[in-house]
Amino acid sequence: MQDKIEKIGNGSVIHHGQLNSRVYLMKLNPSDCNTTFIHEINELARKHGYTKIFCKIPDFATPLFLADGFFPEAQIPAFYNDKYTAFFVSKFLNSDRLLEIETDRLNEFNKMLEQQESFILTQKVKVPEVQVRKLDKTDFEKITEIYRKVFVTYPFPIYNPGFVLKSMQDGTQYFGAEAEGQLIALASAEIDKEGKNAEMTDFATLPQHRGRKLALLLLDAMEISMKEQGIKTLYTIARLNSPGMNKTFLKLNYRYSGTLIKNTHIAGKIESMNVLYKHI
Repeated sequence: MQDKIEKIGNGSVIHHGQLNSRVYLMKLNPSDCNTTFIHEINELARKHGYTKIFCKIPDFATPLFLADGFFPEAQIPAFYNDKYTAFFVSKFLNSDRLLEIETDRLNEFNKMLEQQESFILTQKVKVPEVQVRKLDKTDFEKITEIYRKVFVTYPFPIYNPGFVLKSMQDGTQYFGAEAEGQLIALASAEIDKEGKNAEMTDFATLPQHRGRKLALLLLDAMEISMKEQGIKTLYTIARLNSPGMNKTFLKLNYRYSGTLIKNTHIAGKIESMNVLYKHI
């Protein structure tokens, strides 16, 4: 029951399906910034009975979406080409999706934000006997094997070898942490070279190697690589229900910009997600 990625309108990219029960507008073609296109994604959601529409859009498109009943859940300044703000706007099509919001987790996260200054790292991340390298197409089986072991469900089919290979061809870069020649943790950077931004995502560590700060090690190495490639803005959409993952980004001085309520099907259920970003 995997969701699919496809192009609609004049080339805008969406991700939709029953797993997440949503339409996710991942990239808006400027020529699709009109009421006809918004009507099209509304009708797509209603046709399939999806309960949420979630859109990542540039600031100039925001008034049209707000006028159609969308509301902002997060925003990242200087997101596109280090200049234009990105807004994450949503519309709920069924109020049941708003039931059982993780209020306790939100309160815990707010306390973490209040303490962020006390745990921001000031020194380089080091993990003895572990090396990080950029992975390539010969590693795709190792990549999918780890994702299958770590995730019960995931919003994208990262445990599908074909998906991983296709994502590499489309510009996603995977980074792995290795110990004694064995891949033990990994993550990816979904790069928008035109917009000079990258999503730091798909972090996974084998259960027996958790607690070794491998996500921090990977994120630090990925940041260096992104800066070398001219990327200006990094961001992540992290599970609210994963305090450790949120703290990893906060330790490296990412800023919180909003919570996407009941947004993503991961680890067996639909969960809320935090948006965090950093300019480099």
